[in-house]
Amino acid sequence: MEAQDSAPDPDTIRAVRALGDGREQVRLRAALAIGTSPDPRFVGKLIERCAIEPEFQVREMLTWALTRHSSSITVPALLSGLRSEAARARSQALHTLSKIAEPRAWPAITRELLTDTDGEVARAAWRAGVALVPEGEEPWLAEVLATQLGRGERETRLSLSRALIGLGAAMLPTLRTALRDLDPRVRAHALATDRWYRDPDTAFECAIEEAKRVVALGTGRSG
Repeated sequence: MEAQDSAPDPDTIRAVRALGDGREQVRLRAALAIGTSPDPRFVGKLIERCAIEPEFQVREMLTWALTRHSSSITVPALLSGLRSEAARARSQALHTLSKIAEPRAWPAITRELLTDTDGEVARAAWRAGVALVPEGEEPWLAEVLATQLGRGERETRLSLSRALIGLGAAMLPTLRTALRDLDPRVRAHALATDRWYRDPDTAFECAIEEAKRVVALGTGRSG
């Protein structure tokens, strides 16, 4: 959507104001309205709201509204959000970048973001990394992702396994190394990821429980 010379649509202006309403459904409808009639002058307001919006459904609608605008406008603004001290701002910027999938955003997917101490930010960075990684950079991304094996609880481990599997065969050498790690949590997570990759029909929970048993029996380090 190119920049507009005319005055903003009154309905869109009202929708932007409604983004700060205390009612979730009002904010949801406002984000829908802005995305339906995209106006580049309101991209900043959408990003500002993403950084503080507490409700998941509204954040998803805000992300959709941003994807309706030209990436030449949204991407630079989102890249600035990656430097925010607020974890929500970083995670939402990463999430939106993964949806836009603009290749020039790749250099912003740093090791620091991929290993962020905030779980929501890290998960968003993993998804964005897989969505944006250029050909030839997959081994580097797999190496960084592998440093997070064994981290967190089910949701985090599931997200990391999905990201690694999303890299395809490029992640296998790194995964084989992780299968020999001294930390049993890392070995179990690596083994579960490997089995899930080789048999996608296997439920992740089954793969991780089986991997834990294999590691506990001392047979999971050889790979």
